Amino acid sequence: MSTDVLLRNNVHVSGRGQQPMVFAHGFGCDQNMWRYITPAFEADYRIVLFDYVGSGGSDLRAYSDNRYGSLDGYAEDLLDVCQALDLREVVVVGHSVSSIIAMLAAIREPQRFSQLILVGPSPRYVDDPPGYRGGFVRSDIEGLLEMMDKNYMGWASFLAPNVMKNPDRPELSEELEQSFCSTDPRVARQFAKVTFLSDNREDLASVTTPSLILQCSDDMIAPLEVGDYMHQHLKGSTLRVMKATGHCPHMSHPEETIELMRDYLAACE
Repeated sequence: MSTDVLLRNNVHVSGRGQQPMVFAHGFGCDQNMWRYITPAFEADYRIVLFDYVGSGGSDLRAYSDNRYGSLDGYAEDLLDVCQALDLREVVVVGHSVSSIIAMLAAIREPQRFSQLILVGPSPRYVDDPPGYRGGFVRSDIEGLLEMMDKNYMGWASFLAPNVMKNPDRPELSEELEQSFCSTDPRVARQFAKVTFLSDNREDLASVTTPSLILQCSDDMIAPLEVGDYMHQHLKGSTLRVMKATGHCPHMSHPEETIELMRDYLAACE
């Protein structure tokens, strides 16, 4: 079964350290998006990269609408990888929706994880007035899902530059667009629906693993109010507002991302 999981999720292990650091990619992405970050930690950690089923180089034959009809199915992928490699004291670095997926995994098996590093997290993307601003109204999300159905390529070309939000580096937006387009549209649509319509605010109170929240200063996907909300409701969390803009600081601002990660992990020792 361990071999099956490693193949299914396209797992790659590197690094010279003992403590595992698992990198979990966001929606529409794959493990390759972490390539600017991982070299900085290979000397001190055992680096584990993987793709969720339906993404990157994973085995698409393992995809199930039932399993991946909620974020719990993706949390199972993360836990399966950790179990297959018998990982303990894991530092999980999760981008975007993977921040929430990492939280769900840590709630289920808190003894397995030492720290969570949450890059651009959001427990709910849809506004819930008057007390919560997620950044979108429900009709915005429904419009994006409808666009995916009618014009998937057009959806990708519209969303990628708005997510990346670094117009002076168009190559980053182009890479994200290509990543969106390389994902099976049916799988991407299901993942998008699960991501953008989930509400995990109540789960925050159940997280006992210490966490670092990396909040970008200008992010249409996870605005500043979301970072503040996460910090207020996530016990044992540390919030760092970055100079980075956009929703992918590990790609657009890797140096700042690495520095904040290192500072946090050093303080945890």
